[in-house]
Amino acid sequence: MRALIQRVSEASVHVDGRCVGAIDRGLVVLLGVERGDDRARAERMVSRLLAYRVFADAEGKMNLGVSDVEGGVLLVSQFTLAADTSKGLRPGFSTAALPADAEPIYQFMAELLSARNPGFASGIFGANMQLHLVNDGPVTFLLQS
Repeated sequence: MRALIQRVSEASVHVDGRCVGAIDRGLVVLLGVERGDDRARAERMVSRLLAYRVFADAEGKMNLGVSDVEGGVLLVSQFTLAADTSKGLRPGFSTAALPADAEPIYQFMAELLSARNPGFASGIFGANMQLHLVNDGPVTFLLQS
């Protein structure tokens, strides 16, 4: 499982010209589910996402997580994050979970995040989405489990 997180001042995701999810200050989480990922791994990733220290404290150091600053979380599925890019000029997707396996993991993570983050929003699994965001910093990290 790979989660590319971006600290944002605002973000929204659109499908067919309609906004399906939006947050103000918080994290955009682009999620790539890989073969073998399961609910236990998803639970660990959610805990890590909510506590990962990317927001500044009173001294300007990145010591606060999104929950500490009461920020939102925008979850967006992105299977291309699970691509193998180690060789050649074309990504391979043999490491990505099949959609039938990835969607339940994505939905489970959405349920966990929704229960633990009042500002939660999400895209639509498998949809062609347009993501609009203002990356704050910019601050971007790749979390892997």
